[in-house]
This record gives sequence, structure tokens and C-alpha cells, in this order.
Amino acid sequence: MSAVSGYIQRKSMLYVTGVEYGDYTMNHVLGCAHGCKYPCYAFMLKRRFGQVDSYESWTKPYLVSNTMEILDREIPSLKSKIKSVQLCFTTDPFMYGYNEIATMSLAALKKLNDAKIKCTILSKGILPIDLATYSKENEYGITLVSLDEDYRIRMEPGAAPYALRLASLIALHNKGCKTWVSIEPYPTPNLIDQNIEAILKSVSFTDRIIFGRTNYSKEITSFKDHRKFYNAQAKKVISFCEKKGIQYHIKEGTISKQDCL
Repeated sequence: MSAVSGYIQRKSMLYVTGVEYGDYTMNHVLGCAHGCKYPCYAFMLKRRFGQVDSYESWTKPYLVSNTMEILDREIPSLKSKIKSVQLCFTTDPFMYGYNEIATMSLAALKKLNDAKIKCTILSKGILPIDLATYSKENEYGITLVSLDEDYRIRMEPGAAPYALRLASLIALHNKGCKTWVSIEPYPTPNLIDQNIEAILKSVSFTDRIIFGRTNYSKEITSFKDHRKFYNAQAKKVISFCEKKGIQYHIKEGTISKQDCL
């Protein structure tokens, strides 16, 4: 197990997210040890605002030590406005190998649930089975853009192996929990030649699938017909979900208007 690099304090925690499928969010960690090699929007955002100065510093996470105190202050004033809170959009609440982060995530989740606030989780780590004892309104998700471990090691070196994160999601599904899968950022064939149907089949038990392209990458935009490629993959996701009765969301910008479905 790894230890966080240190502790910071913040003045606020809960805020409205600009992500298209989100409501409120909280980020009780600065940085992410997963070290993803595809362009990370969270890292670029934090560097732009001077909160981190390099990718190396970004991969050494700091825990927000006063998270619980802030939640005690903010929940009473915001709970009537909140539909749900996502953990997290700029970090990972169950960062692989970081027990201290997971412990705080569970404590924050309990505090929000005790206030009758639904929570949504997204992780590239391993979702603990303890989540099954929390509110049944919660939704638990993993990011899964491939099933090929060589690709995971190359592109998400610090994240949990695909099989482990998938197994943790299946275990929660089997306990009656609501689950979802984010297939984003999905790679083009010049990064890895794979069949999206295999990924979809592996998550056919889930309640919701979100699909999105890779952004901010010259490797993607230099791939010939990348627009047609993403349109075709989105069409497969939609067809699969409609056939299986799975809710789906195709991220804005994934489908090209020049070659619509």
C-alpha cells in the first residue's frame, strides 16, 4: 500500500460541476497516482491554475485533511439544491493502493448519504464491497476503455488491472447495487486495435454506459477517419445498449455531425 505525499486544506468542497452528465461534485484529493498517459483534462486544468507544476507532482496525491469539517458546514446549506454528488471528477476516490484515500471517501460518502444525498462513484481503482452497505440510491462506476492489460500498463500504469476493477463492479452488482461503466477516453486503432463488442459484452450486466472519444491528442486527430471511427463505435454502443435495455450517454463531441449516425 502507498501513502499520500502530504496534506492540504481547502475552504470549500461541494460545487456544481460543468461535466455534462454531472450535478454536484467533490474532490478531496489533489493529484492522481494512476499516471494516465493519454491527455488528462484534470491535470491540464490544475496546471493551468498553478495548483501543480508537473505531471510528476500530479502523480503524488495530497489528501484534503479538513474534508469532513467542510462537509459538515456545506451539507446543511446545499442539500436542498443537490440532486447527486459525484466522487470525483478531478481525482479518484478509490485510488489504487491508497487505503487512506479510500477511508476518507467512505467517510464522506456516509456523511452525504446520512443527509439523504445520493452519490455517484467513478474509479479506476477497486471498488470496495463495503459500498454495498451504503444507500441503494448510490451509483458505482468504473472506467474501462480496454480489456488488454498491455494497453493498461502502457496508458494507465498506476491504475488497477482491468480484471480487478471489473470484478469489483460485478460484486457490487451481485449485491443489488446500481452500477455504471465509463468507456472514455476510447482509443483509436493506431493506439490499440481492439473490438469494442468484447468490452460491451464484459459489462452487459451494468445499468448505464457512458461512451466518449479521446480528446486533446495529436495521435487521435492524426488517425485517418477518426471521426468516422468514433461515429461507428458510438453506433455500436447505442445498438448494444438498446438491445440490452441499458441506459447510455454518448459524450458531447464524440459523434461528428459531418458523418452522423
